[in-house]
Amino acid sequence: MTSTLDESNKEKIRSVSVDLNNDASLLIDIPDALCERDKVKFTVHTKTTLSSFQKPEFSVPRQHEDFIWLHDTLVETEDYAGLIIPPAPPKPDFESPREKMHKLGEGEATMTKDEYTKMKQELEAEYLAVFKKTVQVHEVFLQRLSSHPILSKDRNFQIFLEYDQDLSVRRKNAKEMFGGFFKNMVKSADEVLISGIKEVDDFFEQEKTFLLDYYSKIKDSTAKAEKMTRAHKNIADDYIHVSATLSSLSADDSTANKKHLEKLSDLFEKLRKVEARVASDQELKLTELLRYYMRDIQAAKDLLYRRARALADYENSNKALDKARLKSKDIPQAEEHQQQCLQKFDKLSESGKKELTSFKGRRVVAFRKNLIEMAELEIKHAKNNVTLLQGCIDLLKSN
Repeated sequence: MTSTLDESNKEKIRSVSVDLNNDASLLIDIPDALCERDKVKFTVHTKTTLSSFQKPEFSVPRQHEDFIWLHDTLVETEDYAGLIIPPAPPKPDFESPREKMHKLGEGEATMTKDEYTKMKQELEAEYLAVFKKTVQVHEVFLQRLSSHPILSKDRNFQIFLEYDQDLSVRRKNAKEMFGGFFKNMVKSADEVLISGIKEVDDFFEQEKTFLLDYYSKIKDSTAKAEKMTRAHKNIADDYIHVSATLSSLSADDSTANKKHLEKLSDLFEKLRKVEARVASDQELKLTELLRYYMRDIQAAKDLLYRRARALADYENSNKALDKARLKSKDIPQAEEHQQQCLQKFDKLSESGKKELTSFKGRRVVAFRKNLIEMAELEIKHAKNNVTLLQGCIDLLKSN
């Protein structure tokens, strides 16, 4: 199954807000994308007034692996240790809608033609929704970088945006993937070790406590939102079967009930479309936002980890200096190392405080905006449901 992003869908994919506050001097979007099996080719479009770029406007082709390369280079840059690196976009996953389409094909013989057509339309719409969300999360990643005062000036970011040839970024081989897994294990063990170090700043102690609790709550809310969205999708699917059954009954009925059955069949088809829109809006306005902030909170926790690691290094350098003085050996080297560790820790603390404060403001604005928009859409859909039901009841009474 191949999908492309057309003009009518450009605005729809930007339904999830993370309050990017883009700087007009560097505007980035993904106006076009092409999906071929498991690969998505994105067209990254940039418009800028910055003199560091060769042209004021340009577009380049990019794949998911290019985005991961850019994210990894930012994380590995020592100068950015005190920043919240925007979370990498998740890998495109179209397996679920493909599997459902395959099962639908196998069960075609057990359905009416009308029922099969409607189910197929639903699955095609689901596939397109997944495709649009994939494009959107990749676009948000780039826009987060372009709106950051420091990351927007990164040389690798500029290469990603401007270099008009294939970046030739290969996928990680098994050895590198195992190395990454081992690195995460070491990090987890290191987190346990440094968790016992007493925090010297109340601000960071409060942020750590808050983020750990908040992450747990967001994770739980995400699971519940996904469950709610699935329930609405299942109701929409059930309406297809109800509508098809009523339509089949009306075709075989020659009594006065025929018109009633036709009207009821039409009602459930209209209710199905409304229910599908409810599920789609909840997915974009709530579930996707929660998923995004699960990743963003993890990025903030990673910043706290890097600062805690710097604090541990500073305390260890103090101990090393005490030993050096006690032995009257290598004192200048120990003092220099201690000063380097202190400077790094102070730098991380200063930038980390700014980043976490900004993160809080951005998060509050994003949730407020999306929840208001979702509530307005829920009211709109509820009114549509009432209108459809009332109209059908009045029609049946008049007959």
